[in-house]
Amino acid sequence: MTVHVVGIGLDGAAGLSSSARQVVEMAALLIGSEIHLSYFPQHCGERWALKDLTEAILEIRRHLATQAEFEPDAGTVEPPAGPIVILVAGDPLFHGWGKLLISQLPPDKLTFHPHVSCVQLAFNRLRIPWQDAHCVGSQGRYFEELTAKLKLGVEKIAVLADEAHTPAVLASLVKALDLPTRYEFWVCENLGAADERVSSKSLEALLGESFAPLSVVVMLRQSPPGTEALDLAKLPLLGIPDAAFIGCGDRPGLTVEREVRVLVLAQLALGPEQVVWDVGAGNGSVSIEIARLFPQSEVYAIEQTVSGTSAIEFNCGRFGLQNVFSIYGTAPEILHRLRPPHRIFIGGSGGGLTKILGVCALRLLPGGSIVLAVEAFEDIATVLSWIGDRVRRESHWSYRILQVQLSRSVAGGNSTRFDALNPVSIVTIDRHLN
Repeated sequence: MTVHVVGIGLDGAAGLSSSARQVVEMAALLIGSEIHLSYFPQHCGERWALKDLTEAILEIRRHLATQAEFEPDAGTVEPPAGPIVILVAGDPLFHGWGKLLISQLPPDKLTFHPHVSCVQLAFNRLRIPWQDAHCVGSQGRYFEELTAKLKLGVEKIAVLADEAHTPAVLASLVKALDLPTRYEFWVCENLGAADERVSSKSLEALLGESFAPLSVVVMLRQSPPGTEALDLAKLPLLGIPDAAFIGCGDRPGLTVEREVRVLVLAQLALGPEQVVWDVGAGNGSVSIEIARLFPQSEVYAIEQTVSGTSAIEFNCGRFGLQNVFSIYGTAPEILHRLRPPHRIFIGGSGGGLTKILGVCALRLLPGGSIVLAVEAFEDIATVLSWIGDRVRRESHWSYRILQVQLSRSVAGGNSTRFDALNPVSIVTIDRHLN
């Protein structure tokens, strides 16, 4: 006896292929939800409404065992002819019951007949290629998976919603993360049914409106030019929210988080009318914080990528800053052309950290400081090796390290949890006057 797992959509039996319909018609035992069974009112075999999948699996095992033990001359009653058919939504092997069935039943007894998945339907309705989309199911580690995708700023995300993980829950998470990447939201409800609805929604609409229990939310990353204007009067002078900055096009998740940024500014011990270098400036968040705090200082934001330089210039324009100078170039070569600095922040090195430190030490003014935000163990080792050698040769250098491990509270459905930021070591290197 074979167990056939037939995927079905909201269009019912009409949406099945002729071979899938034939399998259902031949079923000795038809298992499915009340809705799925209602699509086949003329089916004359045994029918079982699916309420608990565990019970269904036990029932299937009993049928398989009866079939295996049957012997024609043993005087037993022949078990029902025909396969067992389980009706499931969409593609059973795409965030469906397929994985569980394979683990609980003999794989060689299973045959799958997939229907078009809801994610496939959603992207086709939007007329958008989806081979590069990232999907997040409503089961398992929903919040962890979605948070990771949002932090990376991936271009296309499809989120399967249900009664517990509603579009409002998704919107609450996006709002709480306060990320620089913006998304366009499409809610696709009752795909394949007569009352299908596909609509574009704002983040506020997701929080306030009600949607069909089973839907797909498609999130499409927006490009910077479509971003709303900033209300500078409402922004804090220190600790600007991450969402106020536009991310880099090819590295949308790259920004120094607000909490780390504030600690970096403290370690820099800034003063008025200074020259400050921001090496590996990313989207310019640190440069912009410094420029707003000290309008008379000159801040040089050095970035080696075109997308990063564009983001810096775009962000500076939104903040109305005239004292940030966006420098497109690769460190350390480009550093020789800049004015000697009082302070240097190194947020990225592109793999040339030792050479960058050497040039920075050469150009740094007496009494100045170099501050690095380092995540990789290898980079920490490189910095310690460099400064150790420097201190042995020149006594007017010193250093200290601040290890930072921070978490933000994030609303997740009916509960609040902590979302950890990447651990970072803030290394401060001081050049003393004597």
